Amino acid sequence: MSTKTALITGITGQDGSYLAELLLEKGYRVVGMVRRSSTESFERIGHITSRIELVQADLLDQYSLIDAIKTSQPSEVYNLAAQSFVPTSWNQPVLTGEFTALGVTRMLEAIRLVDPQIRFYQASSSEMFGKVLETPQTEKTPFYPRSPYGVAKVYGHYITVNYRESYSLYTASGILFNHESERRGLEFVTRKVTNGVAQIKLGLAAELRMGNLDARRDWGFAGDYVDAMWRMLQQDEPDDYVVATGETHSVEELVDAAFKCVDLDWKQYVVQDPAFYRPAEVDLLVGDASKAKQKLGWTPNLTFHGLIERMVKADVERWERKLRHAD
Repeated sequence: MSTKTALITGITGQDGSYLAELLLEKGYRVVGMVRRSSTESFERIGHITSRIELVQADLLDQYSLIDAIKTSQPSEVYNLAAQSFVPTSWNQPVLTGEFTALGVTRMLEAIRLVDPQIRFYQASSSEMFGKVLETPQTEKTPFYPRSPYGVAKVYGHYITVNYRESYSLYTASGILFNHESERRGLEFVTRKVTNGVAQIKLGLAAELRMGNLDARRDWGFAGDYVDAMWRMLQQDEPDDYVVATGETHSVEELVDAAFKCVDLDWKQYVVQDPAFYRPAEVDLLVGDASKAKQKLGWTPNLTFHGLIERMVKADVERWERKLRHAD
């Protein structure tokens, strides 16, 4: 069994919770970084809090990151924390830049100063491709971000490359395409849909208001994608990898699949609302994960329809529990 220590920023998020579970299974000592003033729920890691350690630090505070690394003494750092919701990045572009761009630099500086032997994983994003210049997107596709979030992620990606090349740090970036689960926040389109379908099925809502149904995404399962993150830090040489299913589906297909899980016709319930359109839309994202499959031996396990079914089922069960407790 491994006795490695991993420090995970963003451990209370979807990816952080799945990664923590994976690393615990592999025998790691897992330390999660949480913000001092965090109002964030620990719901996603409630079932493993007795098996992990938590350290307080903030991506906006350089000294707290240095202290967190000195205290936890990790051999691997997974930087999953960010302001990660694209629409919010339009309302809070400066804060998004502080967390999602400069926060990466602060963490890299902390590693460089405290222990340059630490292996670092940066959560890059398919949103960096934005207005795509080729399809499918690979590690060599030029970036063309279409939101403050995408721009900040490009900075985070390149500063990670820069520290690898300038200081010989072991830094790897996973360019992850959309990955979902029943732990996804309600503000994200997949979870908005599956939660809305559950409410409609149980008579708690009459309609689901949606934005652009034509946008296409490459959706995978978060539990599969954290395995790719871990594999990246086990390689002899650090590198960057696209992590994706290679399949693309429209938001309309997502909606259709979710309603079919509860035997309903989406056209009777979905209302398109201009309020949910982005200022600059990203129309088509689909990744080519050939390099990850070849070098990391990684392949996704859960299919698109299997993922949607899993999420709808979880949301129906969640609402049924709430209704039972309300009686």
